[in-house]
Amino acid sequence: MAKNSTSSQRHVAVLAFPFASHAGLLLGLIKRLAKAAPNVSFSFFSTAKSNSSLFSSTKRDDDNGENSNNIKAYDVPDGVPDGYVFGGRPTEDIDLFLKVAPENFKTALEAAERDVGKRVGCIVADAFLWFSGEIAEENGVCWVPVWTSAAGSLSVHFYTELIRQTVGTVDDMAGREDELVKFIPGFSEVRLGDLPSGIVSGNLESPFSIMLYKMGQILPRANALPINSFEELDPPINEDLKSKFKNVLNVGPSNLTSPPPLANTSDVHGCIPWLDRQKPGSVVYIGFGTVATPPPHELNALAEALETSNTPFLWSLKDSFISSLPGGFLERTSEVGKIVPWAPQVQVLAHASVGVFINHSGWNSVLESIAAGVPIICRPFFGDHQLNSWMVEKVYQIGLRIEGGSFTKDATMRALELVLSSEKGKRLKEQILIYKELALKAVGPNGSSTKNLEILVELITK
Repeated sequence: MAKNSTSSQRHVAVLAFPFASHAGLLLGLIKRLAKAAPNVSFSFFSTAKSNSSLFSSTKRDDDNGENSNNIKAYDVPDGVPDGYVFGGRPTEDIDLFLKVAPENFKTALEAAERDVGKRVGCIVADAFLWFSGEIAEENGVCWVPVWTSAAGSLSVHFYTELIRQTVGTVDDMAGREDELVKFIPGFSEVRLGDLPSGIVSGNLESPFSIMLYKMGQILPRANALPINSFEELDPPINEDLKSKFKNVLNVGPSNLTSPPPLANTSDVHGCIPWLDRQKPGSVVYIGFGTVATPPPHELNALAEALETSNTPFLWSLKDSFISSLPGGFLERTSEVGKIVPWAPQVQVLAHASVGVFINHSGWNSVLESIAAGVPIICRPFFGDHQLNSWMVEKVYQIGLRIEGGSFTKDATMRALELVLSSEKGKRLKEQILIYKELALKAVGPNGSSTKNLEILVELITK
């Protein structure tokens, strides 16, 4: 490869976790840093599959298709052996990647140093990649792990040892889900069943659980800890984190600081014209992200609730799941509903006719709801979803979790009625609009996230 022609004072290596939305969120932050520090060379390491989706294949070697002349993508192996047949385990691809990731990243770093002609002076990495801290220490350089989720989920991973020592580990959560944990700094309380799997329950010896545990142990050695959130959302948690880590820097929400690329905003299925014809605040928008979809019986129950309540809906649902809906549902609801395989979510949520967002409580979706001022009905699945649901309902008070944790016809109808038609629903709307204003202020010219980014730029460039 040709050497980077940018006159560079600094070489920063960026190590991505190439699954779900992690790499895209990290690249969004790096683009902001690259723009603020044009004389710094950023080498971005991810798998070939991940990089091909993030960077324009036709312009990868010059400007990555987005005029980021000082960001260059490098591929690292995904760890899948030749001829390997996947067995269907949920994190199988992640486990294979993690097994060989430390050595693969080290090899790629050396290649990038030769290519750029300058030693790496700072390592920015997805916080999941705990070993990046050891690589930074071995090279005597600054380490900046980036947390792409909420301050609260970061905190509980940091306090895993404390939590295990206090409540023990739980082989079977049945009967203990509703226990309230009141000793985690920064939290007034949290439901035991809402702590992410791998902290006290689930397979604590899985590669994914071990990764998160080791991350919690090594993070205090970081030079800075950027978080995809804004300080005003979680003041007690941020205050505690700042007493434990150096340079805790909320630099989000990413959906406001790094808007989606143009390709993600095109409305090929006519969602916006359809929304234009609906009454303000009347439509339920349903979208579960890229990796979580309710099982068939829940999709069926959700559809029955929409039909029986005659609630206008816009549903982003892949064609392969349509067969899970009740027979004739599409025809019977054609006047009040619209199902599309993909929707420009940010634009949809910003539309005045949308009154509630049913989602999986992934952190990106929560932040997008806040930025749009649209209350949430949560149906959590895994990871940080349960904890995010707790925060949405009990702490932020901007939405509610579906009763019983999964869709039934009656529970869904009650939730829709509560958010769209009751006094409590009005209070949820008022509260989320307060957070919307705080988020917009945080990313404004003198906002907390803007100032935190300036601190981060200074750290990685000096």
